[in-house]
Amino acid sequence: MGLLQDFDEENELGFKLLSDAKKNIARAYGVKRMGPLPTKRATFVIDTDRTLMHYTASETSMDKHADEALEVLRAAS
Repeated sequence: MGLLQDFDEENELGFKLLSDAKKNIARAYGVKRMGPLPTKRATFVIDTDRTLMHYTASETSMDKHADEALEVLRAAS
C-alpha cells in the first residue's frame, strides 16, 4: 500500500487523496517555486465538486497540514 492509502485507511476518511509528483497541481494553485527550488509545502482540501474547502501553508509544521486537513475532512463526512 502507498502512504496516502495508508493515511486514508488509518484515519477512516473514505476520500481520494492526491500526490502531486509532477507538480501540476502546485503550478495550478500557485505554490510551485521558480527553477529548481522545492515546491512550497501546501495542502489543499478540494470537494468533489472541485470547490476549494481548505488550504494550509506551512514550511515548518508538517503536523499542521495533516491536523487541519483531517479536521476539515471529518467535519465534511
